[in-house]
Amino acid sequence: MERLFFGLGAGAAFLAVATGAFGAHGLASYFQSHPDLESIYHTAVQYLFFHAFGLIAAAWASTRFGNSLPVAAGFLFLAGMILFSGSLYVLALTGARWWGAVTPLGGLAFLAGWALLIWTAVKG
Repeated sequence: MERLFFGLGAGAAFLAVATGAFGAHGLASYFQSHPDLESIYHTAVQYLFFHAFGLIAAAWASTRFGNSLPVAAGFLFLAGMILFSGSLYVLALTGARWWGAVTPLGGLAFLAGWALLIWTAVKG
């Protein structure tokens, strides 16, 4: 599982850089006419990047602590990336505001993932 999470974390970091660059350069004219959507897109990039490293931390913790909590955290981070960042990307690119209702589910997945990593550290 550690190789999967490490690879997916590295892939998510790559995607965050790519989507950040695309947003800054390829979507510059789009965001000039939709400035409110640019900040939403930027938030999606940031949280994808942050949680790419969370996924890499889950990969490391799964080898270090030898229990299932880091694996569960990794799956929660993956779910959060899809639900949180994914919904914000779609919202920013389509303007369909109802996607914002999906975003908090991703945020809850992120929080649960971090809570499991905290519990992993405490439990040892």
